[in-house]
Amino acid sequence: MALRGGALLNVRDLSIRFGGIVALDRVSFSVPEGAIAGLIGPNGAGKTTLFNCLSRLYRPSEGTILFDGRPLLAAPRHRIAALGIGRTFQNLALFRSMSVLDNVRIGGHCRMRAGFLAHALALPRAEREEAALLEQVRLLIDLLDLGPVAERPVGALPFGTQKRVELARALVTRPRLLLLDEPAGGLNHEEVDQLRTRIRDIRDRLGVTVLLVEHHMNLVMTVSDQVVALDFGRIIADGTPAEVQGDAAVVRAYLGTPAA
Repeated sequence: MALRGGALLNVRDLSIRFGGIVALDRVSFSVPEGAIAGLIGPNGAGKTTLFNCLSRLYRPSEGTILFDGRPLLAAPRHRIAALGIGRTFQNLALFRSMSVLDNVRIGGHCRMRAGFLAHALALPRAEREEAALLEQVRLLIDLLDLGPVAERPVGALPFGTQKRVELARALVTRPRLLLLDEPAGGLNHEEVDQLRTRIRDIRDRLGVTVLLVEHHMNLVMTVSDQVVALDFGRIIADGTPAEVQGDAAVVRAYLGTPAA
């Protein structure tokens, strides 16, 4: 493992209700900096709701979220990417008529500091920012094997390739924490194996902490340092992949039977 010390993400007693439905019930866990953490659970367990709280799409009813020791819930939604949290989604939201390169480059604009007027007038500072961004975009395109399709419209590419484009767009924001929402959804076996390698590369080569929601158990258990299991909005297990796989509550949640 490439863990680097204290917790980068600290979730404490997080709860959220939608009418009479309790989607998250006093959820608490931490993710160390440098970890790959998997978040698992049956459908309706609260995984995506938790992700939406972390990215500030939802505001929890109770609890706190600390990111690098700072309260995340005090930050406005539009500042989340600039704070260092990137995210992919279950449903792709790419600009289909634009090239791969331009789709990725758009993601980096949240880090621009020169301002609209400087960019509109092509002032030197803005041009330097654009050049640095383009260099970063090309590095990510190479890392994710998108070079051969960099100039092609995204809408003409296979689904698995589009998923890599979305991943590159999340990474160009230079996150310290990357939230991956079902990254293996719709991928074939070969693509899932490649995804496993890419997630490790993102952690090891880019120094990014990863939290992924995923139903593909083999991927989660082989790539994660830590696995957190949810059921009916509550944490039922939190530990190493081996510990969670053998946990009786996790077995019951998935199979409805006690562990042997």
